[in-house]
Amino acid sequence: MAEHGTWFDPNIGVVLQNYLENKARFLGVGNYTEEGFAWMEKALELNRVMFRAALETPGLKLVMGTDAVSGAHGRNVEEAIARVQAGQSPMDAIVDMTSEAAASMNLADTIGAIAPGLEADLVAVAGNPLEDITALRRVVFVMKAGKVVRR
Repeated sequence: MAEHGTWFDPNIGVVLQNYLENKARFLGVGNYTEEGFAWMEKALELNRVMFRAALETPGLKLVMGTDAVSGAHGRNVEEAIARVQAGQSPMDAIVDMTSEAAASMNLADTIGAIAPGLEADLVAVAGNPLEDITALRRVVFVMKAGKVVRR
């Protein structure tokens, strides 16, 4: 992937965690069995190992997208938190979910950075996410395309 410039979105912090947190809701539905949930638990560590290997791969283009399902929409910040807990720097996690995400979709000239001429999509949080990545959970202000959505 690194050799070919392919973007890699590992999805290590939302999907499995959401199913496990909502086990009572899903257990017994379709193929959601005790055995399946046990495999999800085991997969959490495998995801961390895989992500650490990705971090050590020179030239690998990491991006933060989503595979949010089953009630996980709106919880994508958990991906950034999981990445930092697995060894990524807070700044790199934030860049992956902003400017790198925009670049991966060929939208870097529209969104993903604070710069003249780009849409004003801003999120302010209570706290410094570079010191405590969980500050990203404490949103206090949102602006989308220059319009305040949440104050």
